[in-house]
Amino acid sequence: MFSLNVPLPPAVERLAADLHPKLTGFDRVRERYTLVGKRFGVDDVGEAGRTHRSKDAAVATLRADLRPLLAGTGPFDVSVTAVATFETPAQGPAPVVYLAVESDVLVRLHRRLCAAFDPVDGIEGDDYVPHITLARGGGSKAVDALSDVDIDPIEWRVHELALYDPEFREVADRIEL
Repeated sequence: MFSLNVPLPPAVERLAADLHPKLTGFDRVRERYTLVGKRFGVDDVGEAGRTHRSKDAAVATLRADLRPLLAGTGPFDVSVTAVATFETPAQGPAPVVYLAVESDVLVRLHRRLCAAFDPVDGIEGDDYVPHITLARGGGSKAVDALSDVDIDPIEWRVHELALYDPEFREVADRIEL
């Protein structure tokens, strides 16, 4: 499954590193951070996505399909505003602690992409909450350790989106806005 991600600025990485000591009570702490705009399954890239030998073809197909959907979307603003939790996430262990993200343009873009590519149940479409996961699993003490955390908002302008390949844990392509 590929995803279309918003590249993160170094300030978000620094904030996550600063919060890392408060995440020790969680079962899984992220070391890599992403802001996912939309996920794409094998069916979204056809036969090209079904084999390792045709990853380049899958990326090319997805890029071509995305081009008209991204047309007219120029650079846009995004901001990280708070540390928050999903007490009962749609998937995986609870709770999930994350950096809350605000961007009306990103939400509209997500909805446009969901109209063209099936949304992932429970986490996309109307259920989409832009966020950057920090950690998951653990008890109420883990969440309580974060209750007093206030952060200075981090704002940045997005000039490109990244097609991310989780199998190889790398950006497969970049799309300029």
